[in-house]
Amino acid sequence: MEIKILVLYYSMYGNVFQMAQQVAAGIKQVQGAQPVLRKVPELIPESIIQKKPDIVRAQQLQKDVPVATLDDLKECDGLLIGTPTRFGNMCSQMRNFLDQTGSLWLQGALIGKPAGIFTSSVSLHGGQESTCLSTMLTLLHHGMIIVGIPSSTQELMKTSTGGTPYGASHVVGMQENFKPLSEEEKSLCIFLGKRVAEVAKKLKCNC
Repeated sequence: MEIKILVLYYSMYGNVFQMAQQVAAGIKQVQGAQPVLRKVPELIPESIIQKKPDIVRAQQLQKDVPVATLDDLKECDGLLIGTPTRFGNMCSQMRNFLDQTGSLWLQGALIGKPAGIFTSSVSLHGGQESTCLSTMLTLLHHGMIIVGIPSSTQELMKTSTGGTPYGASHVVGMQENFKPLSEEEKSLCIFLGKRVAEVAKKLKCNC
């Protein structure tokens, strides 16, 4: 049985993109599970982006990732949303995309599907947990089943940077000195992707 797990994300500087790749790796660990990587549309004007070399580089890294459509959401068996933290909330690009899902809500297209969240922030207390929690509100309105990271996960107890029970997270540091994903952060991304895929598989086959 094949199941499609949508990894829907936005990444301005490439940090959330790196997390999305680890999440996808976790999905692949589940037999029959296929990660579908999609980015939401950019809202920043191209004239501004071209003045920011870091953003240009990040976009080049993601150039082969298709832009998401509502059909991607409708057709998936499970969902993982990745967003940078913006003042304790999801970024405007992700908010804009999700605000267009009213037709899916009317159809009940996402009801009963599992969903997880991953995020990044500049600092340890930059709003990672509130971003996960506030993103859950939209998913709950769609009738989705929230999948988190249980405290029995060893990396959750060991990490000194990102990682929450509400979803995988990453502390990136200031823009001039971005930190790579720590081993614990990578493991938590992989774990979350795998867990959402496992739940989606069980729900689809009713086993």
